[in-house]
Amino acid sequence: MTPLVSRLSRLWAIMRKPRAAVGSGHRKQAASQEGRQKHAKNNSQAKPSACDACAGMIAECPGAPAGLARQPEEVVLQASVSSYHLFRDIAEVTAFRGSLLSWYDQEKRDLPWRRRAEDEMDLDRRAYAVWVSEVMLQQTQVATVINYYTGWMQKWPTLQDLASASLEEVNQLWAGLGYYSRGRRLQEGARKVVEELGGHMPRTAETLQQLLPGVGRYTAGAIASIAFGQATGVVDGNVARVLCRVRAIGADPSSTLVSQQLWGLAQQLVDPARPGDFNQAAMELGATVCTPQRPLCSQCPVESLCRARQRVEREQLLASRSLSGSPDVEECAPNTGQCHLCLPPSEPWDQTLGVVNFPRKASRKPPREESSATCVLEQPGALGAQILLVQRPNSGLLAGLWEFPSVTWEPSEQLQRKALLQELQRWAGPLPATRLRHLGEVFRVYQGQQPGTCMGSKRSQVSSPCSRKKPRMGQQVLDNFFRSHISTDAHSLNSAAQ
Repeated sequence: MTPLVSRLSRLWAIMRKPRAAVGSGHRKQAASQEGRQKHAKNNSQAKPSACDACAGMIAECPGAPAGLARQPEEVVLQASVSSYHLFRDIAEVTAFRGSLLSWYDQEKRDLPWRRRAEDEMDLDRRAYAVWVSEVMLQQTQVATVINYYTGWMQKWPTLQDLASASLEEVNQLWAGLGYYSRGRRLQEGARKVVEELGGHMPRTAETLQQLLPGVGRYTAGAIASIAFGQATGVVDGNVARVLCRVRAIGADPSSTLVSQQLWGLAQQLVDPARPGDFNQAAMELGATVCTPQRPLCSQCPVESLCRARQRVEREQLLASRSLSGSPDVEECAPNTGQCHLCLPPSEPWDQTLGVVNFPRKASRKPPREESSATCVLEQPGALGAQILLVQRPNSGLLAGLWEFPSVTWEPSEQLQRKALLQELQRWAGPLPATRLRHLGEVFRVYQGQQPGTCMGSKRSQVSSPCSRKKPRMGQQVLDNFFRSHISTDAHSLNSAAQ
């Protein structure tokens, strides 16, 4: 890029950018777990077991595969868990499977990715269709994903189509679905399948997780079970909630010990004849019936097997008999000591919550707030003004996206000016320091250009003009500013801007 020296208009400003904690969505637990373990060998990878009644639960079982050998941490877990929280009877497991699948056959939602998986005979295309849906559904509601998924599959119906797309195209279609890194890794995975694996998706959960970027334990299990019929269980946020209530697990489901137990339960329960349908049924139950705040217990197909519901009935019976002095303890074996799956002593049973006592919400870290100085640098020209955009690093927050040049906020204006000037000179060449002035916060300045503008929320200020039918005045000011300064010559700079 040639130095932008002559006839500059300058603006550097403070933008406060709070980074939210993990976003809400129907598969948040799966997303957070997968982000932690991508390049590490997962010793507790769920695998099909010859003995469905004890797969992943009892290491001494002769039918358990070698991959489920107990790790030291698992020894502690088994020693500190009451059998009350386990499925010990194969008849109970069989009843759970049958009731859940019968309900799913009658009540399942008609979703585009399910239709594709059912109708597609080519295994690679089927796996690709499932893969796209599972990545999109992480931390995003089903209703939001439907249109995104439909548009994505229309544009890139095969792995080969996605592999040949540009990152800018992927980011553009992904806008509004959450972390752009998930879309980027999806495309990276498609390219790896096409270029290194002969266009064929790995066929097992273990190889999917090992070979494809961004595919963790949950996504690998979902693809393997739905697309390839592998009898492997999965645990996302919905499944974790169902299992916690069915087995009265009140401890933090995100903890390592509890997470291991949930994966073991999922592997024990998955139906070897219909693993994909079973896993989708468990997720469907959590999404539509066993919901976080207002579960519809009367509509639950496994209500008779639910220990959380049994606990509610027991407490109601005790209350009706005026046995207020009855000890408030879990119905665990008396000689196990402190059970790591029970409600913690600091959070005893709450009569007003009912089955929502299970599981208790984990404490969240407060969002971290960052401040940065951002510069909007333009160069007037015969064909219109050009605005300088730079690309973010290939890793970290908003990796690879385009933005105005910015630097971390410095404690003094002098240091801030120096840091921002160095960043601009790195991208645009020599610039005179005297031309750089502090005018204020970017959005506030633009909104102030027209009287009567409304502030609105940060979300409304930065959303795209096509995201709602009637943009607010503050957004109109921003839109007019950008439209008036973008020319044909500047298109290459702005084509990937979000």
